[in-house]
Amino acid sequence: MRPVPVLMYHHVSPHKGDIVTVTPEVFEDQMSHLSQSGYKTLTAEELLSLMKGELTLRQKAVVITFDDGWLDNYLYAFPVLKKYRLNAAIFIITNRIEMASEEMTSLPDRIPTHNESKALIEKGEAYKVALNWELIGEMAGSGLVEFYSHTKSHRKCDTLSENELIEELGQSKQIMEKKLGRPCPYLCWPYGKYNQLAVSIAKEVGYRVLFTTDHGVVKAGSDPFAIKRIVVKDKSEWFRKRMFVYTNPVLSPLYLALKKK
Repeated sequence: MRPVPVLMYHHVSPHKGDIVTVTPEVFEDQMSHLSQSGYKTLTAEELLSLMKGELTLRQKAVVITFDDGWLDNYLYAFPVLKKYRLNAAIFIITNRIEMASEEMTSLPDRIPTHNESKALIEKGEAYKVALNWELIGEMAGSGLVEFYSHTKSHRKCDTLSENELIEELGQSKQIMEKKLGRPCPYLCWPYGKYNQLAVSIAKEVGYRVLFTTDHGVVKAGSDPFAIKRIVVKDKSEWFRKRMFVYTNPVLSPLYLALKKK
């Protein structure tokens, strides 16, 4: 069976060269490539079924994920996902979404850079850069985009106590389930930081799959509590080559072994 790369995006915005950003033009080219080349975009539930050996795939497949819940995901990524009918999952920080939802405003004319976005959040102006519950509802209503937890306040979970972890992980899950009216069994670690205590608490409060920033692909038998992902670069040709390699059952393990050396 072919391995499945789980793609990790953050921003999709016009700020070429900005940190954790893919430009709209490149993002559309990448999504067009997936569509035209016959890739299936799996949901998180399908990925879990594949790991458990319940789902068998003959075609190439990927999982598209976005971290943090930036407003540019709605402005630039969502139209492309709809255009090509591709599934995606967005991991959101519930405190940030709650803050952004307190002040209803029109969509901005300009999307700030990553550092500008962080500064606006610190100033209490998350509505200028983050998704709100109304936009999340629209995206979820498309049937293409699912939303899962990126914790309550985006703290590094390898530094937290047991009680702090219960709050970060458990309250985020509760808020999302209340707002979206569906279970939230999937979590992505902020900054990729976690330890055994964090994993234990995540299991305890009800998460069934944990996404990391560790580099690698997913296959049948992979650990659902340590999902590896691929950081996507703002390069079209790089994307085409890596998708070919990472979904190839022979080339993928060889390439990943070389990258570890």
